[in-house]
Amino acid sequence: MFHSPSFGPLTLAEVREKILSFLAKDPERKYRLVVGTDSQPRNGAGVDFVTAIVVHRVGTGGIYFWKRVVNKKVYVLRQRMYEEAMASLTMAEEVLALLHQDGVTKYDVEIHVDIGQFGETRDMIAEIVGMVRGSGYSVKIKPESYAASSIADRHT
Repeated sequence: MFHSPSFGPLTLAEVREKILSFLAKDPERKYRLVVGTDSQPRNGAGVDFVTAIVVHRVGTGGIYFWKRVVNKKVYVLRQRMYEEAMASLTMAEEVLALLHQDGVTKYDVEIHVDIGQFGETRDMIAEIVGMVRGSGYSVKIKPESYAASSIADRHT
């Protein structure tokens, strides 16, 4: 189940409809499809992973949807960062497959990862950025990774 501050709880099919409706309102604009994931350990009881899908109408705002997955496994930081990146890549593939079946291809795609130059994740930048780029996507890290570090983080 996905959630949206604008539309409430939604299935993936309903998310697709909302995205298509949003794109149809101003079809001549440039769009960016952004996917990012953040996670939060749950006191030894596993980890909450929240993935955000953002449709940004460049220059005039956007809409977003988020989904929570609770994994009972206990992760070390490196494993969690890889799991976040993989969750974002998987979600991007699902959303792109849905939109391509409708012939929608007018958008840039970015994966936002919750790692940055400062803090414990700085040693993982080259690895995780390389993995995302190797999957064929543009990637942003902190402080530019708003889908992961702001939107998904808000819901963890």
